[in-house]
Amino acid sequence: MKIRQLEAFNAVMVCRTVTRAAEMLHISQPAVTRLINDLEENTGFALFDRTQGRLQPTPEAFALHEEVQRSLVGVERIERAALEIRASQRGMLQIASAPALALSFLPRAIAEFSTVHTGVEISLASHASRTVLDMVVEHRCDVGFVILALTTPSAHGELLMSTRMVCAVPAAHPLAAKSTLVPEDLRNEPFVSHWRGLQSRYEIDALFASHGIERKLMVETQTSAGICSFVAAGMGIAIIDPVAALEYRGTDVVFRRFEPAIGTDFSVLLPSQRPPSLLVKKFVQHVRAFAQAQLPKDAWL
Repeated sequence: MKIRQLEAFNAVMVCRTVTRAAEMLHISQPAVTRLINDLEENTGFALFDRTQGRLQPTPEAFALHEEVQRSLVGVERIERAALEIRASQRGMLQIASAPALALSFLPRAIAEFSTVHTGVEISLASHASRTVLDMVVEHRCDVGFVILALTTPSAHGELLMSTRMVCAVPAAHPLAAKSTLVPEDLRNEPFVSHWRGLQSRYEIDALFASHGIERKLMVETQTSAGICSFVAAGMGIAIIDPVAALEYRGTDVVFRRFEPAIGTDFSVLLPSQRPPSLLVKKFVQHVRAFAQAQLPKDAWL
């Protein structure tokens, strides 16, 4: 029993003539007749009494038509679902991200994405980059966003954006008057630092050590957002990624270019063992475009 047979049967039941049914289906009358005959052979009973050139549905036809209508509605739903999936208008998107992107950048990117892809359910989990890598490898998420280029045979990393860290300064601090800061400017200055063990902490400490510069380490915390909050409270100066800086512009914190540059790369992680869905591809494309639009091109980057 084929869908086309059921469509022909439904058309004849609705139109009551083969001629109109053929017009409805955009096929020839002999094709409709052949489909009806094939369906009768498959069901084992007559569907129409043929008298005086007209088709009169049998009681069995009326009983079958109720089921056929329900089935065709189901097929239409499947076809509509396929169209929505192809257009990325339905589905579930599970995202894991390092906190630097998950606190504000990705939520804003997701909100913009959802205005177009209204039928997509989205979840966002925030974890350390290594945990995000594990989640991608174990297929516990569809896509991951991390700091640095993490990759394994089971996960493929693609560069999302390459940036440079910036100096966060309390707006009332004298150093806020400078457009570019160098290590010497921060000699003996109160400093808000990243958590010990983070790659960014190691790189920043190594740079100041190579220049022989001592800072007054006042407080350390895990996230760039937390660092900015301490800077805004006047606890000291900090060096952070520009993604976090975007959220604090116009507050009690100003951001200045820092030389020499300390690079920060953000990457997209995808499972290597299976191709990404159309939905995942469209989301990653959207995040790339969103990043290009949001990251400023001014002097401190």
